[in-house]
Amino acid sequence: MRFTCTLCTVNLIFLSLCGGAYAFFGFDLLSFFCLGNRIIVRSVLAICAISGLFILYALFVFKPFKGLK
Repeated sequence: MRFTCTLCTVNLIFLSLCGGAYAFFGFDLLSFFCLGNRIIVRSVLAICAISGLFILYALFVFKPFKGLK
């Protein structure tokens, strides 16, 4: 479970860096890493969407911040 959460978090950080590069510099970093293949880009975006849903699920079910006050 810890490995999955770490992997999903790293995946979302990677996507945010690619989105930030596109927003600030106009360079599509995700398309560059996927060699311009639109099917791979859409697959990576789908995996990132599932990662985001898993992170939300982990936050609601396991309540990692419950003991903090």
